[in-house]
Amino acid sequence: MALAERSVEVRLLNTRGLGVIRPVDIMGQVDENTRLVALASCHFISGHRIDFQAIGKFLRERGIWFCLDAIQTLGAFPTTVEHVDFLAADAHKWLLGPCGAGLLYVRRGLQEKLNPPIYGWHNVRCPNFVAQEQIVFHNGAAKYEAGTHNLLGLAGLIAAMETRAGNRCRKHCGRTAAQTRVACAGLAGERFYGIKRGCGKLKTRRHHFLSSGGQRPRGAAQKMTDAGVVASLRADRNGQNHIRLSPHFYNTDAELRRTLELL
Repeated sequence: MALAERSVEVRLLNTRGLGVIRPVDIMGQVDENTRLVALASCHFISGHRIDFQAIGKFLRERGIWFCLDAIQTLGAFPTTVEHVDFLAADAHKWLLGPCGAGLLYVRRGLQEKLNPPIYGWHNVRCPNFVAQEQIVFHNGAAKYEAGTHNLLGLAGLIAAMETRAGNRCRKHCGRTAAQTRVACAGLAGERFYGIKRGCGKLKTRRHHFLSSGGQRPRGAAQKMTDAGVVASLRADRNGQNHIRLSPHFYNTDAELRRTLELL
């Protein structure tokens, strides 16, 4: 939207539900003039996770760049860049890292095309810290790191990522998904996004966490706060309040049962 003043046309999506973006929705909006599609891997209220791999593959075949905001899935569910051109995420959510640190991925083949908006001593070549007559960026990730590093934030981010690496990440992701299913089973009678019945069983579809637009979300949120349970009160574009539950791998079954009892 900020590029509209430079004659860039922005096309918004009409979706079936809050954050429910299907590959077919993208296919119906792009054409030969589309340069970039920017999406979030998971909606921050409803918890719906998009099929970004299918979307990214479709866009790559047509030479359209794909930018993914992965803050709501990175660290909770596998989030790969095989079919993604740009990916950004902060450390302080599901990665359990510190505030003020984050990640930016730029596909190697596009690094020459994407120049940073900020120039500094760290991303511009300046041998012996002497200003040069021409601005030449460093190659690789250093190109996008203009100033002095947030060393404390990076140390915390690296430590957080090490706890999520390899088999531990897969184990933690499975635990997070299981907690969401347990929450769905306990909230079957509530108006929570991500809960539906099919073939006699509860299904979570592609939802990562759960949000309710049911009765008295403000009251429910305050009740949980008074009981020492952390939840998030959110509002959508229509002003409808939602109470959001975001269980992670470290939450115990007892904690989840207590939360469901409060609701």
